[in-house]
Amino acid sequence: MDLPDLLRAGILRPPLRRTDKDSWHGHIPFAFWCMEALAPRVVVELGCHKGDSYCAFCQAVDELSLDARCWGVDTWRGDPQAGHYGEEVYEELRRYHDPRYGRFSTLVRSTFDEALPRFAAASVDLLHIDGSHAYEEVRHDFRSWLPKVSARGVVLLHDIEVREAGFGVRRLWEELRHAHPSFSFEHGHGLGVLAVGADPPPALRWLTSLEGGEVEEVRRLFSRAADAVGLGSERTPAHQSERIAELEAALRERDRRIAFLSEEREALLRSTSWRLSSPVRLAGRLLRRLRRARGPGGDAAA
Repeated sequence: MDLPDLLRAGILRPPLRRTDKDSWHGHIPFAFWCMEALAPRVVVELGCHKGDSYCAFCQAVDELSLDARCWGVDTWRGDPQAGHYGEEVYEELRRYHDPRYGRFSTLVRSTFDEALPRFAAASVDLLHIDGSHAYEEVRHDFRSWLPKVSARGVVLLHDIEVREAGFGVRRLWEELRHAHPSFSFEHGHGLGVLAVGADPPPALRWLTSLEGGEVEEVRRLFSRAADAVGLGSERTPAHQSERIAELEAALRERDRRIAFLSEEREALLRSTSWRLSSPVRLAGRLLRRLRRARGPGGDAAA
């Protein structure tokens, strides 16, 4: 496999779901590539929130006609890092998700530990971990779910480049990347790819075996693919709407200011003092013209 093979894998497929939760948007092209390369039978995402990443996996299943089952696990209550939110987040996602992907995908509203009994050992081909980012908790999620991952299995860890206080995914990544064949993306808060199974698909073996300049080429390709479909530095539709609203408000304020100044000018022009001072202003203009007409010595020009 080489870079042209990556391009043939449909990484420029436009995503159908893009909310204002855009931290994963830059990795959606890789999600499409990974689904085509891995052809997973069972996909599990731990931590869905508004569902942009999860719906990208589901979209790939749908558009590629993959024989796969998908499970999105979340409490949909939030946490101290992501913030807490109300019932509306889950309800909006369910209304979007169920009619499109409900025939092969299930939203599981539970903790990650509570969802474990649903899955047989060695049954999950693609596991995406994006829940709590505290070190102890994300390490617990990885360890408790690892027995559920198949021999072909791949684990994705988001936020491996985040260095903020309280985020421990980077620390866990540094521990795991040497223990398993791995690849990492640095854009979009960072995404770690671990081929944890004993028999990963050829495309994943190839990806995790790259070195040096090849690694940088692949990173650039997927980062640019995200830009090409409007997922990189470009604002999301929600951000664009916010900016448009800001500009419209600024224009309304400008128009209001212009109207106020115009009214003030008209009132001044109509005022008695303006009319009475008209001869003085006329005399001033004539005096300035006379001075301009005089030469350097003060005499009138010939």
